[in-house]
Amino acid sequence: MKPGDILPTLQLAPVDRTMLALYAGASGDHNPIHIDIDFARRCGMPDVFAHGMLGMAWLGRLLTQWVPQSRLRKYEVRFAGITHLGNAMQCSGEVKELLDLDGEPCARIAVVAANQYGQQKIIGEAIVAA
Repeated sequence: MKPGDILPTLQLAPVDRTMLALYAGASGDHNPIHIDIDFARRCGMPDVFAHGMLGMAWLGRLLTQWVPQSRLRKYEVRFAGITHLGNAMQCSGEVKELLDLDGEPCARIAVVAANQYGQQKIIGEAIVAA
């Protein structure tokens, strides 16, 4: 593990209504903006859209397919855009630096979830034990 190393990309299927319904059931997040088109339209949106935490989960999967979950020390993201129906998300990551965290050798990883048009929807970073 060294700065500049690229994590294997995680390519996801396009977001659809079934995916959102399944995530709502699994997470307990039944906010109607994500599953009820009529509610979404009343809120000024053209349609439902993905839960932000679903996108965060995808980036978490990117990380844990690269290193075991037990090596994850810190993980944070910023939501940069709405993930709409039909967005085929691609999650990527890059080792930015090696560092010492409380005496443990670690790496800081930049992570991004972007749609098929290259629009970044979630940007974040993680610290993993090296």
